[in-house]
Amino acid sequence: MVRFAVHPTALNNRGWDAYFELVDKGVNWATELEMYVIIDWHSIGNLNTEKFSNKMYNTTMDETVKFWKTVAKRYKGNSTVAVYELFNEPTNEGGKLGELSWSSWKPTLEKLIDEIVKTDNEKIYLVAGMNWGYFLDEVIENPVNRKNVAYCSHPYPQKRDKPWEPQWEKDWGSVADKYPVIATEFGFMGADERGAHIPCISDESYGEAIINYFDQKGISYTVWCFDPNWPPTLITDWNFTPSRQGKFFREVLSK
Repeated sequence: MVRFAVHPTALNNRGWDAYFELVDKGVNWATELEMYVIIDWHSIGNLNTEKFSNKMYNTTMDETVKFWKTVAKRYKGNSTVAVYELFNEPTNEGGKLGELSWSSWKPTLEKLIDEIVKTDNEKIYLVAGMNWGYFLDEVIENPVNRKNVAYCSHPYPQKRDKPWEPQWEKDWGSVADKYPVIATEFGFMGADERGAHIPCISDESYGEAIINYFDQKGISYTVWCFDPNWPPTLITDWNFTPSRQGKFFREVLSK
């Protein structure tokens, strides 16, 4: 499985037609390799107030609906494109971006799904939780009231202190007992690596713990990021030299 992170400003800067030609190439390549594709609307912030953490993530509800209707029309019936990740990381950054709670976010997600299923009702609609896509703790009591919904979390190491597992179980992992869960972003890097930042700093003990936990819970995952510039990276250059976490996760995936 490979995740295509579509940044709103990159889409607009390149042009929708030109950008989707690139996505088509990626989807065709994935089909040849018998891989599934997640298409991810890669914005960070509060879609309800249309305030975002960085200008590269700027979008609107209208544009978000337009994006998903475009995707749905283009990939309806395409079994390689299996998952639509509706919005990458919802956050209000501690209130700076306006009110955002699960109770106010859930209706927005349901509205998006309603718009998509008018065209394509056969995909998995992937829903991120609160706090930069981390918390899913309110899902069990108040799930998204639509069909074909799965949930995603981004459980980077510094979201919690050790021991991780009991907190992961409470924060998002217990949802996997009832609904499908995909960790669409996670990974680690040393404090001395280029681009090191919270919440990603850790070591191989985190890698071992999170993979064991995913295996126990039946949780799918895509590691961030197969790129030399977006940390934590899996590769250090376009010769595909593996980074520290790249070496670790290559070994995991090769098994």
